[in-house]
Parts: sequence; C-alpha cells; structure tokens
Amino acid sequence: MQRLIVIGGDAAGMSAASQARRLRQPDSLEILAFERGAFTSYAACGIPYWISGMVEERDRLVARHPEEFRDRQNIDVRIHHEVVGIDTEARTVTVHDLKGGDEQSHAYDELLVATGASPIRPPVPGIDLPGVLGVQTLDDGQRFLDALEDRRPQRAVVIGAGYIGIEMAEAMKIRGLEVHVVDLAPQPMSTLDPEMGEQVAEAMRGMGMELHLGVKVEGLEAGDDGYVRSVETSDGTIDADVVVLGTGARPFTDLAQAAEIPVGPSRGIVTDRRQHTPVDGVWAAGDCAETFHRVSQRPVSIALGTIANKQGRIAGLNLGGTYAAFPGVLGTAVTKVCEVEIARTGLTQTAAQDAGFEVVTAKIDGRTRAHYYPGGSPITVLVVAERGTGRLLGAQIVGQEGAAKRIDVFATALWNEMTVDELINVDLAYAPPFSPVWDPVLIAARQASNALAEPPT
Repeated sequence: MQRLIVIGGDAAGMSAASQARRLRQPDSLEILAFERGAFTSYAACGIPYWISGMVEERDRLVARHPEEFRDRQNIDVRIHHEVVGIDTEARTVTVHDLKGGDEQSHAYDELLVATGASPIRPPVPGIDLPGVLGVQTLDDGQRFLDALEDRRPQRAVVIGAGYIGIEMAEAMKIRGLEVHVVDLAPQPMSTLDPEMGEQVAEAMRGMGMELHLGVKVEGLEAGDDGYVRSVETSDGTIDADVVVLGTGARPFTDLAQAAEIPVGPSRGIVTDRRQHTPVDGVWAAGDCAETFHRVSQRPVSIALGTIANKQGRIAGLNLGGTYAAFPGVLGTAVTKVCEVEIARTGLTQTAAQDAGFEVVTAKIDGRTRAHYYPGGSPITVLVVAERGTGRLLGAQIVGQEGAAKRIDVFATALWNEMTVDELINVDLAYAPPFSPVWDPVLIAARQASNALAEPPT
C-alpha cells in the first residue's frame, strides 16, 4: 500500500486528498493529512463577513470537518499537528503534536505541500502588541471577535488597503467603529489602474472612512495597559483602539525551502502543469505554489480560494493515477466595500506594459440597467487591449449592485484570447431590469475598438 501525506488541511490540501481518494481505494492508498490549526476546508474569504456580523456563526464557514473526512472518505486528518521538517531523500516528514507536545517521523510515498500563505507583518516596532490583529484563519477571526467583545473599541486603524484591508474596513464600519485606513500606495486596491483605484478611494471617503494614502507605518505604541493605543506614521499619529492587519500574504514556503524544494521568482513553490515539483514524489498546490499568468506568461502566485481548489483538484487527479494539467490563471477577483463593488481580471495597463505589450485603454461610465428602469446603479468599466492585434488584455469594474459580476464576461473572453472586436458581438442577455440594450461590457469593448483605430500619439 502507498501512503500520501498532505501538509495543510484547507482548500488545496483537502481538495487533492478527496480527489485522490475518489480514484484510489483505502486498500491501495493511505491518505494522512496534517493541519496545524483546528479546522479543515473552511472559507477564509468569509472571515471579514463573520466579523462584521453578516455571517452569524463560525461553522457556516466550514465546508467539512475533520471527522467527516475520516468517517466518509477514510482520510486520516490530524488537526493541531504541525509539520516542522521534510526529508525528501528519506521521504519522511517530522510532525509536532501541538497538543501532546511530542514529535514523530512519518514516511510517505507521495507528498503534497499545501501550506498556504502567511500574512505579511510590517517590520515595525509594536507590530506584535495586543490589539494588533490579523484575519488569516478562523482562530484569528475568533480572537478578533473576542477582542471586540472584551475591549469595546471605538476606533479601528486598518493597515493595508488591498482586498482584506477594505473588507475589514467595511466590517469595522458595519460594527459602528470609526475607521482609518493606512496604505503606502497612493490608492486603495493597487491591483487596479490609478483612475479606478481613485474611484474606490472616493467611495470609501463617502462612507465616512478616513484614508491615509501614500503614508508609511513607522511603529505602533501601547497604552498604560500594554494594549495598542496608536499608530505612528510618516504623516503623524493616529489613535487606535484596535489595529487590523490587511497587508496581504505571501506564499508560505519555509518548509519547502528548508528541504531544498525549488521556489520560483514569485516566491511560490515551482511546479509543472500537473502540480508536481522538480523533486521526485513532491507535489504542491494552493497559495504556496507558483503558477503562470495566461496573458503575461509570467510566473505568479495568487492567493485565491478559487485557484487553490482548482490546483488541489489537479494534484489529486494526478495522485489518483489519471492525467490532468492546470491551465494557468488570469487573476480574476471581486470584492466590495459597503455598497461599492470592485472587480478585475487580466493585466492592468501598467502590468501589460511591463510585460512588453503596447496597449490602449478605454474607460466608460454607464448604468447597470436601462436608463428608464428603476433601480439602476452607476458602473465604470476600464478595458486594456493590445495595440495592433486588438487582443483583450485585462478589464476592471467599479460600481454598485449588479456591476461586479460582469467581470466574468471579460474573464471568459480573456481565457479564450478574444479581441475587443470579437467581444463587441458576443450575444449577451438583455432585458431592461438587468442591462441597457448595449451592456456596459459591450460599450467598453466598443470604446476600446475605437481607440485601437486611432493612430498612436
């Protein structure tokens, strides 16, 4: 009998384990999964909504508990067990039991590294003070809720204005706190082009949030009780009752690097299309793994649950004995801050130029419904296309209800390497409650086509 060991019990790890078990019976493949936390297969992306109160119970974020994997699929999941070492020559892992305290060595025939991503903590004084909280795991979320209950804070300072930062800013606003957001970048959502990021900034200010952009965090100060009381920045001091770390995450590859499993330029573990690493018997998937961008053709590591689940599935299919290949990513993502929806896919103008494309852009302002139908909301769409070929390279959307999921049309067009002229003629659904007769997606594509017809300046 062969043994598969999985390091990490969330999206990628348990997707892979489940697929491998579907194809291989327990008498031919033993599956042993180690998870250092208390939960498996949970929706980390839902944590801000749990903290805000929109999701009432923590367990609603858990797709499958460890005992379900054990009882239903014969997958031996061991929570509170941290893998602290990998020996690829001996094909063993060293595991520390966080509850019992002992360490054991376990042999493997195949190993899947699904260690996820680790939060980025600014290297500034006071970053580890009580009251400085991240939201990477369900345990983090519980600590956050406990702090809100115990301390009853009135003012929150959010460090970072990316996806997690703005979602946590929304959560704090919903809970009635005064919200300050600090980011070194000149705009929130640096994955957007500047004019779209500025729209997000204006919307956040309109919600009563204070934005401190282009501002560096230099340290955090404690009060007499040892709890964080202020954030020191290059633009002055901001009083704080609680500080939220929304500074993003990077692939957690410490274990892999210590075992000399190669890591690529994106800092993710190098894999081929099957999710196999250059080391015999070692696979990697999820936030810790490197993949490639379908437009730029460059290596990237993008921490999204959608990608982690898909990569885990591919790894599991291959571990189960079939053949499957991961086709790359576009970086499609969507979020919201209060009533403002934000979405993007493909390359920004800056990223496209950096990848060697000569680009044109088109930006339009429209409505989500026919102008005469009640309830429509504003929508802004930005399209990036390649000059000469007209190939779509990327798109961004900022709007209100009914706006953001239109990004899926652009993602589908990008996936199939369509031009903006081809996109103009796609037969999208129309009815006044859902769209103008010319949907904003098509209007933006038409504007890009017009811009392509103009001589370069």
